[in-house]
Amino acid sequence: MKLYKSFATVGGLTLLSRVFGFMRDILIAATLGSGWVADAFVVAFRFPNLFRRLFGEGAFNSAFVPIFAKKLEGDGPEAARKFAEDAMAGLLFILLIVTIVAELAMPFLMYGLAPGFDVVPQKFDLSVLLTRITMPYLLCMSIVALMSGALNSVGRFAESASVSIVLNGVMMIATLISMWIGYKAEPEAGIIQAWAVFVAGFLQLLLLMWGMRRAGMHLGIRRPRWTPDVRHLVRLGVPGVISGGVTQLNIAIGTIIASLQPGAVSHLYYADRVYELPLAIVGIAVGIVLLPDVARQLRAGNTAAVMDSQNRSLEFALLLTIPAALALAVIPTDIVRVLFERGAFGPADTHVTASVLAMFALGLPAFVMIKVFSPAYYAREDTKTPMRYATISLTANTAGSIGLFFLLRHMGMMPQLGIAIATALGGWLNAYLLWATLSKQGDFVADSRLKRNIPLILLASAAMVAALLATSHVLSPYYDHHSGFFIKASILGLEIGVGLTVFTVLILLTGVMSLGQLGRLTRRQR
Repeated sequence: MKLYKSFATVGGLTLLSRVFGFMRDILIAATLGSGWVADAFVVAFRFPNLFRRLFGEGAFNSAFVPIFAKKLEGDGPEAARKFAEDAMAGLLFILLIVTIVAELAMPFLMYGLAPGFDVVPQKFDLSVLLTRITMPYLLCMSIVALMSGALNSVGRFAESASVSIVLNGVMMIATLISMWIGYKAEPEAGIIQAWAVFVAGFLQLLLLMWGMRRAGMHLGIRRPRWTPDVRHLVRLGVPGVISGGVTQLNIAIGTIIASLQPGAVSHLYYADRVYELPLAIVGIAVGIVLLPDVARQLRAGNTAAVMDSQNRSLEFALLLTIPAALALAVIPTDIVRVLFERGAFGPADTHVTASVLAMFALGLPAFVMIKVFSPAYYAREDTKTPMRYATISLTANTAGSIGLFFLLRHMGMMPQLGIAIATALGGWLNAYLLWATLSKQGDFVADSRLKRNIPLILLASAAMVAALLATSHVLSPYYDHHSGFFIKASILGLEIGVGLTVFTVLILLTGVMSLGQLGRLTRRQR
């Protein structure tokens, strides 16, 4: 249960962050809608946010944590601190060059980030401006990521899991300022949001510096050095970032293709925000906690503990992810209507965004399974195998997105759906390849408890779907567009409550989890 409690710590803080994130996106949808200003901001935010996800939510740590943990346990805290300082110096040096080059070449980069924007010069120019404002965010996140990995290695997860709360809070304040001034779907509103991202990066950095001081691991700034440990980090880190960030790379590819269709970038963004809630709470929590746990167990030679950690992680992930994915797939319209339909975001936007969300949801279990299986490779310092599988997945996703996008557009259907379908299929392909290799090598064997509980989780999820559909049908008349937000939110909460109750009762009756386990899971770890 200690592993579950760590999941709960990270997942709980991530849930709080996502709640703030939804509040932020509700305000953004009301002020920017899905027009050209919204598309420009989404692209500007997507580029640094991609790096935030790659570095800040586990991908960079896949290479850094095993080396840092080995230094910490084998050579002591001082050796680990010096390695972290060398790694930080190298990161700062490389990303400073990347940032300067990107700032200067941004008009040319925009043709790769959003090739369809050049049709509307005003939209293209605004995207260039906003992305230039947000670029320095990368420098802050490189240090934040490294400090997060160091803190996670010593069992401190709260600070690193809280950084997104800072980002969402600052962006909410910026949106309220825009609304107070009176900006609505205007370029000035996008500019204010971009500056909010800039400011949030430095505030997040201050939070992690405070956390490092509390942990007694103050890091100094030194000149970059090409030490053997740094070379080892680079050798592991490049494939680790690619494989660990496959989900975000898939989304980035989808954004590039979606720029060819007006409004599609925004629709994908809003759907992605909803779909990422369970992915963040479960997948990221599992990935962050499981990697250092497995690395320590492997170093101690405790293969039985490694196998148990992997089985319990997969069980925990599926227990939460399968019902979440099915709920997003069967009542997406209700969810999107309550969260975003107001102001500049109309019923037509709800229909398209909900359809995209339903397709994204089908791939949710796969992307969480990737977070479960990848640490088994990273803890053994094997980042090349996940990178190869991520490359195969990305290639399939890119080809599928392009093909389905133009096919559906030719058929007069929503081309955005093609991107969502290809993303989901690419995730399942990647998850299968990771699982198949681990099973073949004997590094993952499903135990009797997992084999028993997965069918029971599926059964409980199917019953939950039936309850959701029935409740949604009964309550659909109350979603009238004249109803206020709190009424609609209460109706949605009732729907979800009914489905969650059915699922929980069946989980308890079938013995997948007991009341005692639930109590220990939610009890604060001493």
